[in-house]
Amino acid sequence: MRRTLFNEDHEAFRETIRAFIEAEVVPGYDEWLAAGQAPRDFYYKLAELGVFGIRVDEEFGGAGIDSYKFEAVLYEETARAGITFGGSGVHVLLGLPYIKLLASDEQKKRFLPKFVSGEEMWAIAMTEPGTGSDLAGMRTTAKLSEDGTHYVLNGAKTFITGGVHADRMIVCARTAAPTAEDRRHGISLFVVDTKAEGYSIGRKLDKLGLKTSDTAELAFVDVKVPVEDLLGEENRGFYYLGHNLASERWGIAYGAYAQAKAAVRFAKDYVQQRTVFGQTVASFQNTKFELAACQAEVDAAEAVADRATEALDAGELTPAEAASAKLFCTEVAHRVIDRCLQLHGGYGFMNEYPIARLYADNRVNRIYGGTSEIMKSIIAKDMGL
Repeated sequence: MRRTLFNEDHEAFRETIRAFIEAEVVPGYDEWLAAGQAPRDFYYKLAELGVFGIRVDEEFGGAGIDSYKFEAVLYEETARAGITFGGSGVHVLLGLPYIKLLASDEQKKRFLPKFVSGEEMWAIAMTEPGTGSDLAGMRTTAKLSEDGTHYVLNGAKTFITGGVHADRMIVCARTAAPTAEDRRHGISLFVVDTKAEGYSIGRKLDKLGLKTSDTAELAFVDVKVPVEDLLGEENRGFYYLGHNLASERWGIAYGAYAQAKAAVRFAKDYVQQRTVFGQTVASFQNTKFELAACQAEVDAAEAVADRATEALDAGELTPAEAASAKLFCTEVAHRVIDRCLQLHGGYGFMNEYPIARLYADNRVNRIYGGTSEIMKSIIAKDMGL
């Protein structure tokens, strides 16, 4: 079946990104892994390439292309190369939708030019110790000062991807107590300058995978946030979070599909070269059957991922559809990558092989952005169950 998701512009972008990865990422990637993060100047290189400004209006230095398809190309090309772009995905996929949806004209003029140039990297702080997916249970507070000029932020966050390099952090905090009718009431979003007094970065967390993306614990002690940096309306934060979860879950779904596709490529290349008992591993019937089954699953995931992309671009991707895409693609990727690693034998367990890193990187897809169990709950509710 002919794929129709991409056009000539997307394929030209793909060629540019592929060449960029070979020249700027692959040679030093082992150093990134050892350091546990991508170097800060790498994000300036991505900015120069125009990656951060694709969906940003031209008046703020972007390309003004209202489409996620270029980001889809990025997912495919990074997976194909067995690398990641550090915390840049959080900057674009998570940070930008909040600015575009909620920022005032004055805020956009302040924030977006530096967002596009990479001068200010963005991340979002939702999860707290002890709350996990239960965002309504957050305890971080933001209290308006007596003179009404600023909020005072206190609390802690954890599992914050991009937390080390971030210059601007979207922080979710309680500005009012939950009500008996709605425990989600009272959450607001703030754009916090990470250089502000009282803002501190705790441990840089040692993760199973995604080693080049910096993930950290954060603490806020009497951090002053100007009222001008409230994002959207006070107490409507939970609604905003829910609105943007569809694009976040699309990104996880598409990234998982791309990883599964890359795993089949890695395994196919390996079994055609590796010989045992005097013949290539590819010549055994079991190998052929395993890879054929994996390819069929990848084909199905591609169809789901492409359909979700088209719906997202059209503004029609519902929360339940996004949950379904995330559930399906991440579960497919889990099965496919595991089977492809098995075909590598003992070498599949060695980190020098991309399949091993892919196995570790993929595991979190069924957890962050809402666990697979949460996705099932959303889908079931949409079914009227």
